[in-house]
Amino acid sequence: MAESICRALRDGALEGEHAPALTINDCIASPFGFNVFTHVLTQLSSYILAGKSQSRGLVLVALSRSPSFYVDLLKQRGFDVASSQKWIQILDCYTDPLGWKDRLVESGNIAHLYHEASSGASLCKNVKDMDKLFSSIIELGKGLVGQGKVRFCVAIDLVSEIFRHASISSVAGLLSNLRSNDQVSSIFWLSHSDLHEERVTAVLGYISSMVASVEPFNQSANGQRCNRENLSLLERNYCKGKFHARFKRRNGRVRVMTEEFRIEQSVINFSPLSSEDEMINRSLLPKVQFSLQLSEKEQIDRAKVVLPFEHQGNGKPIEIYDGRRSLADSKNEAAPVAAGVLQTNENSSKGEIIYLRDSDDERPDSDEDPDDDLDI
Repeated sequence: MAESICRALRDGALEGEHAPALTINDCIASPFGFNVFTHVLTQLSSYILAGKSQSRGLVLVALSRSPSFYVDLLKQRGFDVASSQKWIQILDCYTDPLGWKDRLVESGNIAHLYHEASSGASLCKNVKDMDKLFSSIIELGKGLVGQGKVRFCVAIDLVSEIFRHASISSVAGLLSNLRSNDQVSSIFWLSHSDLHEERVTAVLGYISSMVASVEPFNQSANGQRCNRENLSLLERNYCKGKFHARFKRRNGRVRVMTEEFRIEQSVINFSPLSSEDEMINRSLLPKVQFSLQLSEKEQIDRAKVVLPFEHQGNGKPIEIYDGRRSLADSKNEAAPVAAGVLQTNENSSKGEIIYLRDSDDERPDSDEDPDDDLDI
């Protein structure tokens, strides 16, 4: 499932459509969203280098980590860092996001501003200005792939940092403008969902075509007494968990999938949800005094019950009498029927009550109240 997300970002946007967008949500109970982000980042980088991706370059907006961190990360994953500037550009929004250090340099309070020039990063000094941030990302992307129809990918390592300095509408406008840009192939970002209001998470989910979230296996252990069983479950939560993904299809349908992930030496690995973990999840459900499932004997007994609307035909065709006389029955009548008499046919199990009015003066049945003229 995680590979399906990477392939969707690799394939990019169709002609005339917006670029696919991925939101990665995590929380304090399962803080492994950055591991998912780096996994997607390295997978997409390998596709770009192999020429299998629609994008020919990648622009990384660094908000929560320094550019040198990502250079070391790529080096550890086996990428050629020396040639990285040909296919990746880093917009440094981490070193001086509000331009305070630059002002101190101008005032002479500090000698110099530390900037990681070796990583080839471009410094951003005002993350509050969404228009300038957008233009910086597009300029870096065009510097990689040039003008024309060649596309590039955009990665934002923590969009929650932008929400600290800008409104919801301005951040949503930035992300929407990036998706609709003709040269953006795909875009993905990380969000700490428990730091935001529900409307912020809803806006990010609305903009995205894919939403991924990491959750712990056991969410009920929080707030309970610290016994040995809960400690073991909490220990499991900090090395593995559940990975949920929601895909929005072009026809409007939504596909939801779940996987298991495990953290091993800062590397995240995905696998199908094991039966053991499913049994543990079932055991964590609240115990009730009744069962919602039927046993085999109960299912057989239920099938034998004859409901009121079911008629026993004893092998014969089932006929449901609707209260009207059939044409055949009217022809077989030999004698006149007296008023108010129940007529039964010995050869038939049917019976009917026929009422004949005594005279024409008798008023027929009507919805009118016969006592309506009385003055009571």
